[in-house]
Amino acid sequence: MKIALVILVSMAPFLAKAQQKPPIAQYWMSVETAAGMQIPGMEGMAGMMAGAMGGQRQASGRKLQLQLGSQRPADAPSAAHDIPPGMSMGASLPLVTPRGISNPVNERRDPYEGGERPKGRMLIFWGCGENVRAGQPVVIDFATIGQGQMPSGYVARRVAAGNPPGGRTTGHWPNQEDSKAVPDSASLLGDHAIRGNYTPDIRFALGSGQDFMERVQLQVAPRGAGTSVSWNSPSNATGYFATVMGSDGNDVVFWSSSDVQESGGMLMGYVPPFEVVRLIREKVVMPPQTTECAVPGEVTKRAGGSAMFNFIAYGPEANFAQPPRPQDPQWAVKVRFKSTAMMLLGEGTGSGRVNRRAEPARGATGSSAEIPPSQPSAPDPIKDGIN
Repeated sequence: MKIALVILVSMAPFLAKAQQKPPIAQYWMSVETAAGMQIPGMEGMAGMMAGAMGGQRQASGRKLQLQLGSQRPADAPSAAHDIPPGMSMGASLPLVTPRGISNPVNERRDPYEGGERPKGRMLIFWGCGENVRAGQPVVIDFATIGQGQMPSGYVARRVAAGNPPGGRTTGHWPNQEDSKAVPDSASLLGDHAIRGNYTPDIRFALGSGQDFMERVQLQVAPRGAGTSVSWNSPSNATGYFATVMGSDGNDVVFWSSSDVQESGGMLMGYVPPFEVVRLIREKVVMPPQTTECAVPGEVTKRAGGSAMFNFIAYGPEANFAQPPRPQDPQWAVKVRFKSTAMMLLGEGTGSGRVNRRAEPARGATGSSAEIPPSQPSAPDPIKDGIN
C-alpha cells in the first residue's frame, strides 16, 4: 500500500499535466532575420539548399510567419492580427483559412516506381578545423536505400520543437490575399491582438529582447588548408549551427559544424532554447560566445564552386497564456526567433555583408561547451541528395 502511494505521489505532476485541457486557440509567430542569397541566377540553388535543411527558401530581409489554430468550427472563418504601428504594415494582417486542401490516402508505394533509381553517394563530414577528422567521411550510397529505410552510419538527432497550431479551423499569414514584404525597419515591439469568429480574443505585448534579431554578417578568409568563416554575435543569440552542401560529380558533399557526427536535418529551423542548451552540451551546437569556425579544405575542394554555406543563430522564445498555467488556458501564444545567412563559400560572397579577409582569422574554432536528450524529426539532407 505504501509503495502504491509513493508511486502515485511521484506521478502526480505528470498526471496533472496529462489531464490539462488543450487551449481553445494556439498562435505561433515565427520571426526570422534572413541574410539570403544575393548572387544573380542562384535563387534556385538557394531554395534547394534551404529546403534540404528543413527551412524555407531564404530571402534577404525580415520575415514573419503567423499561424492560428482553434478548436472552434466556423462556416465563414475570419481572423486578423492587429499589429503595432512600428511594423509599418498597416493596422492588421489577415489570417486566411486555407481552402480546398485534401488529405490523400497514405499509400505505401515504391518512390521510384516507373522511374530510374537514384545514383551517386552522399559524403558526410563534420567538425570545425582546417582538416577533416579521422573516420570521415561517412559514405551513403543512394542506390542501396530502400523504402522507409535509413542507411547505417547516418546520424540525425531529434529536436523537440513542438507541433504547429492545428484544430478544426486554422488561419495563416502570409497568404493568397496578403503577402506583402516585411519592411527592413519593422519592429514587433508593442501591443498585439488576434481576433476572429473562431478564436477567443488574444492579447499580449512584446518588449525588450523580443524583436527581430540582428542581421548575421559573415566574413571568410583562408586558414591553412581550410576556410575560416567568422560572424558577429547577435545580442540575444542562444547558439549557432552551420552546414555546407555541394556536389562532386555524382556525389553530394555535406558538412556540419557539429563536433560529433550530425546530419542537421532539423537544426536549420527554429529550435527552442532548452533544446539549444541540450545540443550545446552534446557538442552539436556551437555556444553563443563562439564567433568563428573553419571549414576543412577537403570539404571545400570536393564541393567546388557549388559549396553553399548555411548559418543559423538561434534566438529566444516568448510564451504567453491566458489564464496563466497551471490553469487550463483559453489561448496560448508562442513567439520564436532566429537569424540566418547563406553564401557561396567558394566565391567568398553572399548574404548579409560577407567580406574576404587577407589574413588568417583568429578566435574560437567552433568547439562546443558541455547538456540531455529529446524528439520529432524533419527533412534530411539524404532526401535532397536522392533528388
